[in-house]
Amino acid sequence: MTQVTLAVAKELLDAAEQRATEIDVPMCIAVVDDGANLVAFRRMDGGLLGSVSIAQEKAYTAVALEDTTEALAEAARPDASLHGIQSDDGGRFVIYGGGIPITDGDVDGGAVVGAVGASSGTVEEDITVAQAGVDAFDA
Repeated sequence: MTQVTLAVAKELLDAAEQRATEIDVPMCIAVVDDGANLVAFRRMDGGLLGSVSIAQEKAYTAVALEDTTEALAEAARPDASLHGIQSDDGGRFVIYGGGIPITDGDVDGGAVVGAVGASSGTVEEDITVAQAGVDAFDA
């Protein structure tokens, strides 16, 4: 199983930062390993101070629940099965887009080996930047 090492995390951060630069939105970007431990973090010039922790918690949530935070937002609607999940785990779960798990291999259902979290833009911008980081992962 491929691990999210510091060298790997730096590559993911570079790819995510490049995408953030392309869309002209300074971001806070976090990369965690399979235990949700922070491996690397980058706050671009102009990234929102409040987004430092949000990016990290998005990555944590994506690993802990093995799903994107975007999908969790849908599942946490008041009429959905996971309503209220954002208050679990001491309130650490973030349920809006921008946290994406990294899986080992190209097949759906691969083992979750880490995650990328991005914050400072709109939800769509955060997702785009986090996805660029995940896409740079070479299992």
